[in-house]
Amino acid sequence: MEANSSDGLYLNEPLLYNEKQQGSAHKLEEGQSKCENLCEGNTSFFKTCFNGLNALSGVGILSTPYALASGGWLSLILLFAIAIAAFYSGLLIQRCMDVHSSIRTYPDIGELAFGSKGRVLLSAFMYIELFLVATGFLILEGDNLHNLFPDMEFNIGGFICGKQSLVLIVAVIILPTVWLDNLSLLSYISASGVLASGIILISILWTANDGVGFHHTGALINWSGVPTAVSLYGFCYCAHPVFPTLYTSMRKKHQFSNVLLLCFILCTVGYASMAVMGYLMFGDEVQSQITLNIPLGKLSSKVAIYTTLVNPICKYALMVTPIVNATKQCFPCYYNKRPFSLLISTLLVISTVVVALTVPFFGYLMSLVGAFLSVTASILLPCICYLKITGTYRTLGCETVTIGAIILMNVVIVVLGTYSSLGQILGHL
Repeated sequence: MEANSSDGLYLNEPLLYNEKQQGSAHKLEEGQSKCENLCEGNTSFFKTCFNGLNALSGVGILSTPYALASGGWLSLILLFAIAIAAFYSGLLIQRCMDVHSSIRTYPDIGELAFGSKGRVLLSAFMYIELFLVATGFLILEGDNLHNLFPDMEFNIGGFICGKQSLVLIVAVIILPTVWLDNLSLLSYISASGVLASGIILISILWTANDGVGFHHTGALINWSGVPTAVSLYGFCYCAHPVFPTLYTSMRKKHQFSNVLLLCFILCTVGYASMAVMGYLMFGDEVQSQITLNIPLGKLSSKVAIYTTLVNPICKYALMVTPIVNATKQCFPCYYNKRPFSLLISTLLVISTVVVALTVPFFGYLMSLVGAFLSVTASILLPCICYLKITGTYRTLGCETVTIGAIILMNVVIVVLGTYSSLGQILGHL
């Protein structure tokens, strides 16, 4: 992978389009003719929709019932509000790219708005989010494997047993995928994220109709749990840094807004459906991953759990590769040295294992990611960069007021959600 491609690789990358479209221009002052050539895409409307759905579909769907249980039925309004704000900020990313054809990646937008500091800021949010989501994958795998095999224990020096040992086993399985130079196979398996989300949704419905039922009513509102709810809802819409790649890959770029609309509608319907079903099935007893609640003896449950287990293993390497490349860029003399690459990859996996063992709380960690990183990177920063790039902030119009309201709402989410999730994590350490 090229050294300059790491900024374009995000949560569910690589995307499914021709490799010649994956080049990115790091310097905004490169020649206009070169940028025009780079911006030519050949991806169709439907393939872009698939890529967009894959970017938005993720493990967040497992936590939406827990989010709804935390905030109560009325918190669904906040899910739709965040979805609308995230959709609008996606449109703002498109408008930013229309202003300057040299913008190819998400950090390019930050550089155009605020110079090199803007690029560093947006890149930092990307890489930290990637790291913590990869860590969340390990926690998720450990939780579900422990649920399947509760009696499996290993003792390493008297320190690690049970669930922790399962996290180590998963890390050992994942490690060779991080060493791969060619991630094309994993990218195609990872692209099944859309299918995986659909299978899990259908499996949960199947489980409900196979004996569990919808017997719980739930609370109308739970004010103390609203920060957790909105944080997890925000985590569901953390794909914005990949939108520039989607946009530049399209053959008919004027259709990008329709792509976003279709993707957000379908994903939001899926998230809301899972939340409602899970809350009706298990009420306040629903756990941070709904797969931990479903009965293990049923075929439908096994389909849901095994689907949940396979997809993160394939996606882990795609998550950490941008971080590996960014780290290698700090050591240009060793960038193409294979042993150095293996060392960085291995150390990165070890670091995620350490965090996963130290903070083994999937719901709380993803709540922190959603509040502090996802909402900031996917909603706040696109809005702020758009105001700066276009100069819209100089005039008080309908658009400025709308963006200002979105910024204000999401600043509240960031502050309350981050405070709440940090408190929950520290309280359980």
